[in-house]
Amino acid sequence: MPGRFPPFRSRALLACVPVLGLVTLASAGAASAARAPVNARATARTALEHLLADWHPTNLAPRSTSLTQVKSLNWSGYADGKTTARYGNVAGRWAQPAGKCGSAQSLAVFWVGIDGFPSATVEQDGTGIFCPGGGAAPVYFSWWEMFPANSAQVVGMTVKPGDHIAASVTRSSTSYALKLTDSTTSGNSLSTTQACALTTCKDTSAEWIAERPANSTGKLSPLTNFGTWTVTGAAVMAGPTSGTISSFPDNEITMASSSGKVLAQPGPLNSTGTSFKVTWKASK
Repeated sequence: MPGRFPPFRSRALLACVPVLGLVTLASAGAASAARAPVNARATARTALEHLLADWHPTNLAPRSTSLTQVKSLNWSGYADGKTTARYGNVAGRWAQPAGKCGSAQSLAVFWVGIDGFPSATVEQDGTGIFCPGGGAAPVYFSWWEMFPANSAQVVGMTVKPGDHIAASVTRSSTSYALKLTDSTTSGNSLSTTQACALTTCKDTSAEWIAERPANSTGKLSPLTNFGTWTVTGAAVMAGPTSGTISSFPDNEITMASSSGKVLAQPGPLNSTGTSFKVTWKASK
């Protein structure tokens, strides 16, 4: 949080301080102001990591890949369903959406991944928007996760609205290379290789998803108002076959509350199956 001016009476007293003292106080004030954003970011990171500790990112939708349009409590976007071959790569690009925060804590994450529709594991990476609550400004971050082997790993917290993001997950036998590049702002890119046995990670789906994770108690978080998330350059591979979202059994997923209220609505795929939009509708 930026440093605040002292109250009027304090400012008046400064007039009585010798010049050298003014210089010292000014230097201290500048140092304090410089530290403030860093301290606020560290506090937000701690809160975010606590929030994500109990996140279960699998899709909360009917366990079926035969449907082309489904509703989910936590996902919105597209998922390619089960094929006779294992999925080996998924990729996509987007410009980081801008978030609008209110008084309540909220969260939205954007990712590409393998599994989770309908399997119980997910190998994923992406970006997110965290609203700490109380009217605080949104915090933007990059992350990856091999669920359920670990919780979401926050990498960078200097992502900015409009940053150009490219994300991918590539499998080679039992190794998963998770890569995200923020080509606009340094410090947010990531590259890690993680292992998962073929008996555990099924590789039966590939996804491009906007999601509202669960909070630290396991309850689904309100969805941050992200406006519109636009995916481009969507690519996928199953076995030896490379293609786009529409090359394989694709499912359009609408996020809706338990009462049926639409929270995030995907638009149609473009003609080549490489691009679509998800539009925020409501927080909860």
